[in-house]
Amino acid sequence: MVKSGTLILSVAARLLLPLQLLFSVFLLLRGHDEPGGGFIAGLVAAGAFALYLFAFGRHALRRVLRVSPRDLVGLGLLLGVSSTLPAWWSGEPFFTAHWWTIPVIDFKASTPLIFDIGVYLAVVGVVLTAITALVDTDRHDEG
Repeated sequence: MVKSGTLILSVAARLLLPLQLLFSVFLLLRGHDEPGGGFIAGLVAAGAFALYLFAFGRHALRRVLRVSPRDLVGLGLLLGVSSTLPAWWSGEPFFTAHWWTIPVIDFKASTPLIFDIGVYLAVVGVVLTAITALVDTDRHDEG
């Protein structure tokens, strides 16, 4: 895939990547009390990385992401499954929520948040894996 070369897309991608990632974190953390959560936040983050991919190419995305999208899927699935362990260890039903307060920053961590972070990482990984596979297929068709 050839870089787009347009000035507007390049500038927009550089400006929107951090803003979209920040907004995706906002959606991730907001999802417990109001609409939002791991799935939609993951789609927003994947959209940010896809925009960057279309503006600067596959190699630039790999430099920015620094991890394989497939590894994100695996880490997301691992976090999703590990969010069930506190309930299992305490003999409660599967997916029973547990909360812990982090005293220094007065933040309430919970197993639903761990599960949502797992969904977030899995969605980002799956979408980026699909998009990069399509870009690689397009590159092989041209050559």
